[in-house]
Amino acid sequence: QVQLVESGGGLVQSGGSLRLSCAASGRTFSMYTMGWFRQAPGKEREFVAAISWGGGGNKIADFVKGRFTISRENGKNMVYLQMSSLEPEDTAVYYCAARNLWNIASEDPAYDYWGQGTQVTVSS
Repeated sequence: QVQLVESGGGLVQSGGSLRLSCAASGRTFSMYTMGWFRQAPGKEREFVAAISWGGGGNKIADFVKGRFTISRENGKNMVYLQMSSLEPEDTAVYYCAARNLWNIASEDPAYDYWGQGTQVTVSS
């Protein structure tokens, strides 16, 4: 069982930066592939980024590539989403997710555990 708690969301102006953090419970955190998803009002949840258990591999959605990066610290049971050059279109609730398999996935059903989400609002 893994529990995930996101933090770091807030209100930021267009062009600004935020770093989201996800704290995970559980002794086997390092064995999970971790992902970030987001859901904007009136839209379906979409994949943003994922990182392999060892941190050596990752996948970034095309619409945030070059602006967002994902990283993790297994010793601290933490995963991060560094967001820069934020745009109003990035406004959404951002969710952290854990997948109990080694390979990276970008589909919702592939993830076993989810956090409650953190709101990111980008003003123009």
